[in-house]
Parts: sequence; C-alpha cells; structure tokens
Amino acid sequence: MNIELMLSVITHMVYSRLRPLAPSGPEADRGAVSLEQVLWFVAAGVAVAVIATILWGKIKTEAEKPIQAPSAP
Repeated sequence: MNIELMLSVITHMVYSRLRPLAPSGPEADRGAVSLEQVLWFVAAGVAVAVIATILWGKIKTEAEKPIQAPSAP
C-alpha cells in the first residue's frame, strides 16, 4: 500500500470533518494564523499519528516472532 497516498487521504478526511466547525467570512480571519491553517496542522498531525501507529504495529509484530537458530547441514 502506498503510505503517502494513505497519509494524504487521512489528512483530507480529518480536515473535511473539522472544517465545518470553523467560522467563515471576513470576520473569521483576524490573526496571523487562520483557523484553517490550524485545522490543516491538526489533520496532518492526526494522519502522522495514524501512520506511525500502523508502522509501529508492524515492527512490533515482526520483533515478537521467534528467531530460528541456524543449523549446520
């Protein structure tokens, strides 16, 4: 599976769920950092956390497998 594609999909899914919570219109952007930028940052952070969890699970599974000692023929 393409990790970059999955990361992008998760980022956009989280962003699309959080975007309706942000106010819109001229009064919405009053600071140096807009709420939209914060939501993108949060969505990217969640996506990275999801990917890290998936990778950690795979690494842990492989690490828990027993090691087979080599044997002479």
